[in-house]
Amino acid sequence: MCPPDQYDVDYVINPWMEGNVHKPSRETAAGQWRALYEILSKEAEVESITPKPGLPDMVFTANAGLAVGRKFVLSRFLHRERQGEEEPFKKYFSKSGFEVFELPPDLPFEGAGDALLDRQGTCLWAGYGFRSELDSHPLLARWLNLDVISLRLIDPRFYHLDTCFCPLEGGWLLYYPQAFDAYSNRLIEERVPSDKRIAVSEADAVRFACNAVNIGRRIVVNQVSPELRGRLESAGFEVTETPLNEFLKSGGGAKCLTLRLTEPEPPRSHAGTMVQSRDLKLEGHLLDSGLLERALELTVQSGGSFQVLHFRLGKQRQSTSSAEIKVSAPSEQVLDKIVGQMIELGAVVGPREEKDAELKASDQAGVAPDDFLATTIYPTEIRVRGEWLRVSGQRMDGVVVVEEDRKAARCTLLRDLQLGDLVVTGSRGVRMVRKPEMREVRGRSEVDHEFSFMGAGVSSERRVELLVNQISWEMEQIRAQGGKIVVVPGPVVIHTGGGEHLAWLVREGYVQALLGGNAIGVHDIEQALMGTSLGVDLRLGTSVEGGHRHHLKAINTIRGCGSIAKAVEKSVLESGIFFECVRHGVPFVLAGSIRDDGPLPETQMDLLKAQQEYAQLLERADLILMLSSMLHSIGVGNMTPAGVRLVCVDINPAVVTKLSDRGSVESVGVVTDVGLFLNLLTQRLRELRQKEQA
Repeated sequence: MCPPDQYDVDYVINPWMEGNVHKPSRETAAGQWRALYEILSKEAEVESITPKPGLPDMVFTANAGLAVGRKFVLSRFLHRERQGEEEPFKKYFSKSGFEVFELPPDLPFEGAGDALLDRQGTCLWAGYGFRSELDSHPLLARWLNLDVISLRLIDPRFYHLDTCFCPLEGGWLLYYPQAFDAYSNRLIEERVPSDKRIAVSEADAVRFACNAVNIGRRIVVNQVSPELRGRLESAGFEVTETPLNEFLKSGGGAKCLTLRLTEPEPPRSHAGTMVQSRDLKLEGHLLDSGLLERALELTVQSGGSFQVLHFRLGKQRQSTSSAEIKVSAPSEQVLDKIVGQMIELGAVVGPREEKDAELKASDQAGVAPDDFLATTIYPTEIRVRGEWLRVSGQRMDGVVVVEEDRKAARCTLLRDLQLGDLVVTGSRGVRMVRKPEMREVRGRSEVDHEFSFMGAGVSSERRVELLVNQISWEMEQIRAQGGKIVVVPGPVVIHTGGGEHLAWLVREGYVQALLGGNAIGVHDIEQALMGTSLGVDLRLGTSVEGGHRHHLKAINTIRGCGSIAKAVEKSVLESGIFFECVRHGVPFVLAGSIRDDGPLPETQMDLLKAQQEYAQLLERADLILMLSSMLHSIGVGNMTPAGVRLVCVDINPAVVTKLSDRGSVESVGVVTDVGLFLNLLTQRLRELRQKEQA
């Protein structure tokens, strides 16, 4: 223990210190420390270390390091405010005859605050997440010859393991489960029988009930509730409470104020840890795109840790940067999940760690192995027998099947899996090809990201015009080069007066395929036949008597002709979007739903067939124009690989954000009335054509 002669709250490095700077009473703290010292002196021999000026937290000796047998692992403090404590503790333990182990300077580990032996001495529980790094755990296992179990802390109030976790004599455990992530709780439950686990309430946890000193059957603690005292006494423990509220102002309790010096060495050699690491490389505009930040944040949020091994910063705005990162996780399972997410960001495994993909045979048609690789929009490559194979048919939310005899890999849907298909599992031997020169948009949760490539201070109306200028230029280029534009319109196109503009686009060769639902067909034909949409006269904006029957009359008329094409052939249908599609040979697919009236003869009511037909028309698309049709557009987005330009138009910003947020720089969102957008678009295209002709 260390007397509190220098104790105070001089800075803030944990939530308990907030609002408590210079608030503790040194006199009261001294009295509370002395009371704890006297209680423990009756149970054990207590040694003291002389406090040093300028080190107010030296009183919390649990953080000095970890002593096991005659070995001592010196702490590496995360915060510079406490790093001055390392030298006096090193001198003390060296002089006392301990073999002192020192971690690298940039590898934080905060001693017995984050490393607790079970009372049988068979394993070491080690915490990480706030103060200690996961990469310190393999060193602890090797140096101390112990089996180390890594537990991730997620509540900043419980920043050290000993604030929420206390192994007790007889295999008992006192702990606060909510301080740990789900994976760590599973580890605890696997190791400690349910009848030996004493989970505390939040009220007891914030009193630092788990920050207790356990000597034999005695537990010394700041304060516990009557209910918790009863549970501990029923388990055969004697509870001694001693007020330590002055130290709680700094985030410490009884255990924090002590460091056990007589932890026995393990009886036999069984050093081990489940911690796994893998080296990854990222390349691109890592800083201005936020890619590096997202990758590192993803690692930590998923329960891992990272170390940046090398970083090369591009010198010019157009230059790319690269980073080599060591990613660590508490198990192979967690690491595989993290690496899989990193690969989706474009990370690749280092050459020395490249391995073939793991393949598992499907043992049931339409069902993949549990740990199957879920595909994204980005081109993917699979390593098979030392050779990288490009996956064909790339799309989102599929699985990858490898045909080894053909040296081929293809993307397929779960429902299309056949018995015995070799499915890629895990993240080994997988890489995704992304363009490192691209800058992705940061902060995609804000609506403003739809217009982020334009200068600030431009009105939203002007922004729409600028976007239309850009899109119209791209569409003209695609048409001139014989490319493919696919339109996904919703019925709102008709309601807002955009039908005539979309029909012009079809007629003039700017649409090579159209995908929609039954409703867009019905409302377009209703307008063409009767001049209304859902019974509203689009010229006058007023309801027509009996207009509620118009969409049914339109359906009935087309059904009477046999199809939309036959209605055109018989001159029943002489205008509109689908009239132009039939006349100019533009293929279309109408996918049905449970709410459809009719439906039209062309509407595909078999959902699986509709998806297949959508996918066929999306092949080799250069640009997809999504016009106020959220559900159909989401389906199209999932089928479309990266590299295809997506333009999402809707009056609802939330819809635009959802449709355009594919993690792809090819997505552009436009928040505006779709009728206005189509009107502006056709105007710009006419102007471009006039300039070309001139």
